[in-house]
Amino acid sequence: MIIDAHVHVYPPEIISGAEGIAQRESYFSSLVSAKAHRWAGAEDVLSAMDSDGVDESWIFGFGFKDLGLCRVCNDYALDAAARSGGRLKPLAVVPPLARGAAAEIARCAHRGAIGVGEIFPDGQDFDITDTDETWRFAAACHENGMFVLLHTAEPVGREYPGKGRAGPREAYAFARNHPELRIVMAHWGGGLFMYESLPDARLALRNVRYDTAAAPFVYDSKIFSLCGAPWVRDKILYGSDFPLLRYPRYKEMMDASGLAPEAADRIGSANALRFLDGRE
Repeated sequence: MIIDAHVHVYPPEIISGAEGIAQRESYFSSLVSAKAHRWAGAEDVLSAMDSDGVDESWIFGFGFKDLGLCRVCNDYALDAAARSGGRLKPLAVVPPLARGAAAEIARCAHRGAIGVGEIFPDGQDFDITDTDETWRFAAACHENGMFVLLHTAEPVGREYPGKGRAGPREAYAFARNHPELRIVMAHWGGGLFMYESLPDARLALRNVRYDTAAAPFVYDSKIFSLCGAPWVRDKILYGSDFPLLRYPRYKEMMDASGLAPEAADRIGSANALRFLDGRE
């Protein structure tokens, strides 16, 4: 079984209105104007899943500053998931500091959303190290049984539009400040997963997982050879960053890394299933 934990979808009205939206949403503008950007809707996801042998995808819209635009994305993801026969699982996007964000999280949880994200700290003007800013958002997610998918910047040496400045140090602070919250740090946590070998850090990060999104753009296959280590083997979730990338690119990397089949199975689905079940 293969579960893709990081899949972007765009409602038709966001795609058709992208030029106007970009004038109000600078982070959105920087990403959709990038050379690598691609649009995809729910049907594109399902078609790629059929082609690539992916069984389940966790889908979400764009994390805008505007709560109204986020609601458009959420309704699209929720409706698509409801029609998918369980193949798509939706996440909710919200601007964490907006009035009404907690109510939107609760609404989406009631309709079957499993998490909140992808949250863009820079793009949504959200300081994830400041508990004065984060506690209401974290509480709303926790109270509704939702995990958080948080965009984290990759290490130095790889610059691209939308990378942001929330790296391992900031991501660690967010996890330490909210130990009750289940978190998926996108993009390997910007390297934060490496610190799981430190006992003190591992304690603070006990409810944190990491997805593999964008790995082929940043790392070589050796990154997967680290995933069999005891302190991290249960914590890596396969995420493609679709429509930018698809499963075959990751399978090629994992095969080249020499990763044991059992470890590949954990990354492919077992870790995601355990995380959703709330098991350590």
